[in-house]
This record gives sequence, structure tokens and C-alpha cells, in this order.
Amino acid sequence: MLNAGFVIRRLLQVIPTFIFILVVTFLIVRLLPGDPLSATAGDRVTDAQVAQSKAELGLDQPVLVQFVDFLRRVATGDLGRSYVVRIPVWSLIGQRLPPTLLLSAMATAMAILLAVPLAFVSALRRDRAADMVIRGAFQVGLSMPVFYIGLVLLTVFSAQLQWFPVGGYGDNWPDRIYHLLLPAFTLAVSLAAVLMRNLRSAIVDVLNAEYVDFARAKGLMPRVILGRHVLRNALISTVALLGPMVGTMLGGAVITESVFAIPGVGRLMIDSIYGRDYPVIQGLTMALAVVVSLIFLATDLLQAALDPRVAK
Repeated sequence: MLNAGFVIRRLLQVIPTFIFILVVTFLIVRLLPGDPLSATAGDRVTDAQVAQSKAELGLDQPVLVQFVDFLRRVATGDLGRSYVVRIPVWSLIGQRLPPTLLLSAMATAMAILLAVPLAFVSALRRDRAADMVIRGAFQVGLSMPVFYIGLVLLTVFSAQLQWFPVGGYGDNWPDRIYHLLLPAFTLAVSLAAVLMRNLRSAIVDVLNAEYVDFARAKGLMPRVILGRHVLRNALISTVALLGPMVGTMLGGAVITESVFAIPGVGRLMIDSIYGRDYPVIQGLTMALAVVVSLIFLATDLLQAALDPRVAK
């Protein structure tokens, strides 16, 4: 049973984090060189046209005035309209966020399904052939950049064997899941490697703990000891690691979406930065900040459920 006070404290901690991200994002966007009109039209615009464009967008106002106007609009749920495509930022985020969230969810599920059983096999066969093979394979996966893994998988399984599509997102849910299998595995490799290493170390430590020796002395069956004592305690540190890793993986999704031509927020963010589309950059950053904060909150609550001492 979760402590209600702990849940409320964690929810309140999200607020200053979100405000900090909001302020930093606004300031960093204003430090980008160039302006929206020059970024999209290049050298074809005159100084007078640039000045007129800035006046229409309110970019000729002092930064403090722009910031107050930005806060006022955010407080009312208005993230503005894209400078480039002229549609509300909420609509753009609503179109592009689902592919990224589905990709990240599939990658996380794949990483957990790979890491947990292999960590058990590696820990229970410590310093034997199976342990060395598993650790070596994940070390290789961890040392390779995400884009390189994606290109190798794309070349072998899409271009050569033609088992998976080269890119895209699909037209319906089964088709989308099929399209995202390869990019999700690309993201899952490094996450699984980190989780497997951490979980293996935790399992080895728990197997050497006195309460596990006591459970063996009581005559409990090995599968009961592993499920009731070893897995629950070993997962505590791994769950704590999962939140930051998934947050980092969302950043890696930007590269993966580019390699596999997935229309997610990663590609939208890159296009927006090149086009100096300030409202879209700010809106995407805040949306991702909310998603990452919710992931951190979920992992903290799960960790507290596994170990009630965390909530004290």
C-alpha cells in the first residue's frame, strides 16, 4: 500500500521541475541565431520583411515582455501556432507524439523482456560460459551507437532479407506495431544492456544475503526463493534506474526516428529548430518534460511499492 503523503510530495516536486524547464526552454530558444522568416526563406527576404515578420510575431518586443506573454498563454493552455505550418502547436503535438510514445513503450517492453531472464541466467551461471556469452553480447550492444545499430538492422532485415519495412509508421495498429518492431529493437539494445548489468549485480548480491540462506535452510523451493525473495529485492535498484534510462531513450528516439523515417516528435523537433519555429520547440519541450516527469513518478511509485522504506 503506497503512502499517500509520499505520492503527494512526489507530485508537488514535479511543479518546480516543470517551471524550471519552461523558463530554460524559453531563454534557450531566444538565444538561437537567426529568425523564423530568414530560416525558412533564406536570402530571398529583405531586412524590412524580416522586421515586419518579427513585429507580427511579437519578436520585436523586449524578452521580458515576450516571457510574460508566453507564461500567460501557457497558463490558459494556449501554446500558440506554428510559424511554419500555421496550425496550433497542440495539433502538431497530438499528431506526432503517439508514434514516439508507442516506439518508446515497445522499446521499454522489449528491453525488460530481454534483460530480466538473461540477468537471471547470467547471475545463476556466474563465471560460466553462458554468463560470459550474455555479458559479452550486451557489452557489444552497449558500445555501439544507436544510429549504427539502426543502420545495420535496416540493411540486414529490411534491405537484404526484406522481413521488415524500410521505414514509415503504418496505417492501422497492427501495421504500426509491425513497422516499429525494428526501430524499437534498435532502442531496446542499449537499454537492455544497462538493465541486465544492473539487475545481474543485484541478483548476485541478493543470492549472497543471509535471508536467502535462511530461506534455503527452511527448505523453501528454489523457484519460491527466486520469485519471493531474490526478484523482488533485486528489482528495487533496477526500477530506480529504469526511469532515467527511459528518459534518455526518448532523446535517442530522435535519431531512431530519423533513421527509420518515423513521423514522431524527434523529426518535428529537428525541423522546428532548423525553421526557428519557437512555439513548436517550446511546446514539444514541455510535452516531453511532462512525459518524462510522469515516467519518473511512475518508477518512484513502483519502487516504493517494492520497498516501503523508500516512501519514508
